[in-house]
Amino acid sequence: MSLKKKIILGFLTSSTIIAALVIFGFISFLEIRREIRYLELSDNLRGKSLQLRRHEKNFLLYGELKEVGNVHIQLKELKALLRQGRTVYSNEGLAVLERKIDEYGLKFNGIENIYREVQEKLAQIKPRNSHYSVLFQLVEATFLERPLVNAELLGKTFSLSGSDPAIKNLHELNTLMISLRKDGEEILRISNELDRAAREKAEKAISASQTIALILFPLSFIVGLLALFAISHSIAKRLKILSYAIERTGKGDFSILSIPEKQDEVGVLINAFNRMETDLTARDQELMKKNDELLRSRKLASIGTLASGVAHELNNPLNNIYTTAQRLTKKSGEECPPYIRSGLDDIFSQTMRVKKIVGDLLEFAKGREPQMRDIELNNLIKGAYKQIVDTAKTESINFTLDSDPDEILIYVDPEQIEQIFINLFNNAIDAMPEGGRLSVITRLENSFAKIRVSDTGKGMSRSTTEKMFEPFFTTKDKGTGLGLAIVFNIIQKHNGRIAIDSEEGKGTTFTITLPKGDM
Repeated sequence: MSLKKKIILGFLTSSTIIAALVIFGFISFLEIRREIRYLELSDNLRGKSLQLRRHEKNFLLYGELKEVGNVHIQLKELKALLRQGRTVYSNEGLAVLERKIDEYGLKFNGIENIYREVQEKLAQIKPRNSHYSVLFQLVEATFLERPLVNAELLGKTFSLSGSDPAIKNLHELNTLMISLRKDGEEILRISNELDRAAREKAEKAISASQTIALILFPLSFIVGLLALFAISHSIAKRLKILSYAIERTGKGDFSILSIPEKQDEVGVLINAFNRMETDLTARDQELMKKNDELLRSRKLASIGTLASGVAHELNNPLNNIYTTAQRLTKKSGEECPPYIRSGLDDIFSQTMRVKKIVGDLLEFAKGREPQMRDIELNNLIKGAYKQIVDTAKTESINFTLDSDPDEILIYVDPEQIEQIFINLFNNAIDAMPEGGRLSVITRLENSFAKIRVSDTGKGMSRSTTEKMFEPFFTTKDKGTGLGLAIVFNIIQKHNGRIAIDSEEGKGTTFTITLPKGDM
């Protein structure tokens, strides 16, 4: 066979393989992109479903009327996501979830209407039975949580028959609440199943891409060997480099190849391969980020629920202890032996400490949404430090604020952002018991405000800084471990970022980046 025919055959063979690789890379990219977008949709659906259940429970357990609006908002957003998803994906699970959400919405509307009817009925009965005011307060506070118990109580107290509208409404309310909770559990189950299936499909798409790449690799390697003496050494060398790169890709190494000087067919292939590597790297990072966010969301949701329950259970006994200690301290006067007065003072101070911990738990669990408005950043920081000066020993602290420009306007919730700086300043002062320098640097970079809060305290190890934003993790003897967790949540709600850099014996620096927002 002539050299020309060998070159032509080698060229045709190589071109075929190149085309297959390019098509495979393109198809794989489209498929992976489609699966990742579907994974984002399923993850959003699951997150919205969890929020829906949380608002539902807050309304049914505590009767918080603001949660009614939140439930409707979550239902509206879930329906919008489902409409968007069904225009792109033909998935029976999305249709089932949409039907179940519609049923849930109807039942919740029914509960809302009955809730208002019962309130109106109680308002009609109450004036005629003013001597039962305590009973009415109890019924109004608990009829949403225990409708059957209150129906029986109203029936026995006021001799109401089972056909009375109030009694019928309470029984109907109980039935609808049971059904609503079942629908809520079903919505969570379906959204979890959609999320699980989406993850499996995304993993299968990536696995298929790796498998096909590993199949094509030997073929390209053999063709390179056969064409070694018919094609120039330069082309053979580049094909060899490409074959190694494909092998690394199959093992999860998405490093980019250096672009060859000659822009021939092999050069085009390497360019396409580099684009594929870049896309695969971005998708892999995006998938890992979504997994991390999902795990953090689950963890914070569980901890928030636990913290809220514990805080509510502790508040009443703490208030009783606090009030009793105050009363005993006032009544004891000069007649009280010193050891008893010392004990009362200890009870009083420790109760205040526990109340502070409970307050932090409630603040962490509530996590209210920001009330945004325009504010000047530097004045806010100065105000936060002034509050610290009024409450802590700062005589040995050298505080400085360096800003460029002098005024930086941001669109934030001032109270929440002020709380961030109060927490950071308190931590910095605690880290410098012998005194030191606390410096704040604010800069305006494009559409972001960047703030650096630095101290010259004792610093932290890397293993400690990696856990600093986790709830209940603390290095202080009397800390709650919620200060930085609250800071992290607030910054996330403002679509910002926070990073920590610390070295033992040299101090700690927190870097906060906040978007300026709509001014």
